[in-house]
Amino acid sequence: MNTELNVLGTPLQSCCYEPLTGYFRDGYCRTNATDTGTHIVCAIVTDEFLEYTKEQGNDLSTPIPYWNFPGLSPGDKWCLCISRWLEAEKVGKAPQINLAATHQKALQFVPLETLKKYSHISSYS
Repeated sequence: MNTELNVLGTPLQSCCYEPLTGYFRDGYCRTNATDTGTHIVCAIVTDEFLEYTKEQGNDLSTPIPYWNFPGLSPGDKWCLCISRWLEAEKVGKAPQINLAATHQKALQFVPLETLKKYSHISSYS
């Protein structure tokens, strides 16, 4: 049973099982000290974001079978590193997020008000 909280202060919901996401590949945007990327933002990726992150050196759209990574397509949900999401936000390319599946640790990096601006409608359903 998951006892971690999301940015809304309620139990953290799963981000996605298909494709299986999360630092621990359990569907949740959870982290620990070994997760140097801090994969805590549940994002709904877009073409614009995928192109942006590829330009930054992190190609999320190309499959990597060795790591059992299918490659992402627009509309997929994925646990992003908080630093990459913030970089994208600063240049106007941040994807929408599911607040209910975004870990409360994100609040150490960005105010809730900012996260709410990117809230996907299904965050509350």
